[in-house]
Amino acid sequence: METQTLKLLLSLLLLLFAQGNGQKCDKSSIQIQQPYIGKSSNGLDRIFEVEVKNLCKCSVKSIFINSLGFASSMQVDPKLFRQEGSGYLVNDGQQITSQSYVKFRYAWDHPFKMTAASIQSQG
Repeated sequence: METQTLKLLLSLLLLLFAQGNGQKCDKSSIQIQQPYIGKSSNGLDRIFEVEVKNLCKCSVKSIFINSLGFASSMQVDPKLFRQEGSGYLVNDGQQITSQSYVKFRYAWDHPFKMTAASIQSQG
């Protein structure tokens, strides 16, 4: 009886371990923050610094963001954030490792809502 209990316990632990390490990352693994950091040189617009962070244990790439009506009165580095189709590509589509982030700035009179639309997990 003790051997059966031990086998069952080991089987359950293996199942839990396999599920925990085999999880695929999805768009909910992306955290987007954009605090106000100051006024633009024109004195009218506010500058926001956007941080797109990968909270997943795996690296991710091809992060696309939804941001309806996005505009900026200052140039945004297109390698960090650019429109492609109906979304916006982050980091030129390149990998962002676990717990790492990409930052860029934009200027407008209000912040734009930004949400992760899709990602590709590399793990």
